Amino acid sequence: MTVNEDSFTNWKNREEIAESMIPIIGKLHRERDVTILLHSRSLVNKSVVSILKTHRFARQIAGGELSVTETLPFLLALTTLDLGPSQIDIGMLASEYKADDRGLSVEAFTAEAVAGATGENKIERGAGRDVVLYGFGRIGRLVARLLIEKAGSGNGLRLRAIVVRGGGEADLVKRASLLRRDSIHGQFQGTITVDEATSTIVANGNTIKVIYANDPSEVDYTAYGIKDAILIDNTGKWRDREGLSKHLRPGIDKVVLTAPGKGDVPNIVHGVNHDTIKPDEQILSCASCTTNAIVPPLKAMDDEYGVLRGHVETVHSFTNDQNLLDNYHKADRRGRSAPLNMVITETGAASAVAKALPDLKAPITGSSIRVPVPDVSIAILSLRLGRETTREEVLDYLRDVSLHSPLKRQIDFTTAPDAVSMDFVGSRHSSIVDAGATKVDGDNAILYLWYDNEFGYSCQVIRVVQHVSGVEYPTYPVPVA
Repeated sequence: MTVNEDSFTNWKNREEIAESMIPIIGKLHRERDVTILLHSRSLVNKSVVSILKTHRFARQIAGGELSVTETLPFLLALTTLDLGPSQIDIGMLASEYKADDRGLSVEAFTAEAVAGATGENKIERGAGRDVVLYGFGRIGRLVARLLIEKAGSGNGLRLRAIVVRGGGEADLVKRASLLRRDSIHGQFQGTITVDEATSTIVANGNTIKVIYANDPSEVDYTAYGIKDAILIDNTGKWRDREGLSKHLRPGIDKVVLTAPGKGDVPNIVHGVNHDTIKPDEQILSCASCTTNAIVPPLKAMDDEYGVLRGHVETVHSFTNDQNLLDNYHKADRRGRSAPLNMVITETGAASAVAKALPDLKAPITGSSIRVPVPDVSIAILSLRLGRETTREEVLDYLRDVSLHSPLKRQIDFTTAPDAVSMDFVGSRHSSIVDAGATKVDGDNAILYLWYDNEFGYSCQVIRVVQHVSGVEYPTYPVPVA
């Protein structure tokens, strides 16, 4: 057999293994609310090639071999256990098993590693939690896609309604079409039907009521069978407690804002300060996409090296807030044509750091340049550290953080030498460290952090909503703090 034939045979064997994993992953998700991960990347609803590519990428960042032949035994072992709702990382199971010298079988090691999700320890599935989207723009539609994707057994978050202003003839059909097709993020993964008579959109079996209203005071959600719901405000029209309190109508229990909150509204960056949310807090903010991009790596660097001061420069994709062509705009420079210019503007991300990281005393400044790309931005984080270090040490540390720490869902890591912005469309992490661009000189470090300012941020929003709703299931093996 030639080398080429041997390589092709190996690929076909791995395809067969990945194909056998799909129904197991699907059944665990639908019947037990168990999400299978590979180094924090979900394998639910993934194709054969996607599963193989995820394994391949995990091998690259882990620096060691990892194949479906190694992870399949752990997946099979999970099927024999009495699992409750959880997220289980088979990549972490495989790597930790390699490092374990006790001679345990795969079955015994797996049972021990996920013991917190089995038997008497497991979380019992609840009745689910209603979710309402107020506004259906860029972030609203991506959050809707994620909620539908994560419906699982129906015992988690349930998208029940969308509130929008009336848009005239064929409004419902047009909104459904925007959910179905996206110029940046591609086709919706599933089926969508529209019932104009009942003003509903049915997406992958999820019936979503579309409510037309010009103001929160016009809606009584209990009239639609909605109760104790979490309302996600995607409009940004109200950003302080007084304004957002308008949403606390019959049927609504909590309000989550997808923009920086003002005044005493808590700004939450999942992975960093979500555990500070008070159980009785009804109004909170998920801060901005840029805040979510810089705060996790900033915390990681401060934990290890100490940060004395910093500056963040964001090179940000243009947004709907800007004009296509030159026209009046209330903000300086944003009235100039977005697809034709680089536009210097402001970012509130630096000042928002204080809310998410109150223990960080270092002054952080920031500014932003909007550039003619439709999605994915980069934050250049320049830090003065508390001690001297080397580039190699910083990269080894951040790679480890991306794989093994509690921030692994927020921080990703790439060593690709030719990485560009479009490579990160659809990233579920809030921040991706570009190893090749990182610069370190003594106590000065410059990190280049890619982020999908639409989809990555939407994933952070969903994580916050899962946390406050009580359906943020624990991850096993437990990340090392």
